[in-house]
Amino acid sequence: MPTLRPFAVSLMLQPSIYRLRLQDILTVCVLGLLCLGILMVQSAAMNITGQIGWHWNERGTKHLIFVAVALVTFFVVGHLDYRTLLGGPRSASGVSWKSPVLWMFSIALLTCILVLIPHVGLAVKGARRWLPLGFTQVQPSELAKWAVVLFLAWFLHKCSGEVSFIKLLLALIPVAAICLLVVIEDFGTAILIALCAVTILIAGRVKLWHLALIAPIAIAAGLWFMMHKSYRMTRMMSFRDPFASPEREGYHMIQSLLSFSTGGVFGAGLGRGVQKLGYLPEDTTDFIFAVICEELGVFGAILTIALYLGILYVAWQAIRQRKDGFGQLLAFGIGAMITLQALINIAVATVSVPPKGMSLPLVSAGGSGLVITSAALGLLYSVCRARPDESLQEQPVGNVAVAV
Repeated sequence: MPTLRPFAVSLMLQPSIYRLRLQDILTVCVLGLLCLGILMVQSAAMNITGQIGWHWNERGTKHLIFVAVALVTFFVVGHLDYRTLLGGPRSASGVSWKSPVLWMFSIALLTCILVLIPHVGLAVKGARRWLPLGFTQVQPSELAKWAVVLFLAWFLHKCSGEVSFIKLLLALIPVAAICLLVVIEDFGTAILIALCAVTILIAGRVKLWHLALIAPIAIAAGLWFMMHKSYRMTRMMSFRDPFASPEREGYHMIQSLLSFSTGGVFGAGLGRGVQKLGYLPEDTTDFIFAVICEELGVFGAILTIALYLGILYVAWQAIRQRKDGFGQLLAFGIGAMITLQALINIAVATVSVPPKGMSLPLVSAGGSGLVITSAALGLLYSVCRARPDESLQEQPVGNVAVAV
């Protein structure tokens, strides 16, 4: 039937209608991590109640409600135009003070101050990290880390051309202020913010020797805050040999390692983990990856890591496709923040780095962090789906080193 051959060839040459767009891949990864979080938070929160088999509890129901809110937030933010964050026309100084980014950064800075005030900030387990809002509580450090990403992407985009040392200092002063406020009660998140800020600045083609001039001050400040509180130094020292103090400082790390050894390749089965039954502390937040590996085995670990790599892939492709520097820097910052936080959490669970007290993005229990992270990924969704503006195409790509 020779007459059918040209028709078949034409069908093969047409693009497939089943080809996933970047925003579709991002949605699959976000949904996958949220669903994994629902299962694992519920499983980790199951106690010995005498009831046999899988059963829901109050913690799992609460997390499910937060996941629903986070999912709605993801799609609502994703269908907004991220370029509205740039604000109105520039003033004589070249800065638009009507930019929503500046207001968001100011709110994050204010909440970081309020949480440190006695009788205002809520202290849990000796750390004052939450602001009560009646029906829930907000962790200002979650606002702070994403405010820094937005601020640096906005600032570097506004600084068209070469970033001078003076401009770099103007960008780092507010970022340093937030880091100093966060590090008082949350050393791990402050380190995360600083690492992500450095990667964004390098991507924005800031001169490395400028950063080298500032690095000694930042490192000295980090060492001082680490040594200022004895428990931080104790964690660092116990990391070298957790079995030297198996019932005190090394307890978390040993129990996490036992979770991995118990799970093996195929895992003990969903809901059949043992370490979560009072042995592994913070099993629904900081060490939830250990619960995943114990119950789902190597398959669960690979699935979790693959979903985060999917988000990183989407961010990288968005950087390549965008024509405006703000979109590129925003996608880079969001991808860097998610990847670094997931990497640190997994490294802590596998006892590759000292304990940091950091959640696994989109998987760990926590209302404010879940919703705020989903909103940030919604911005990445917006970057992926937005069509390049002709006015932006005429502008130079800017100072984005990762542009291809």
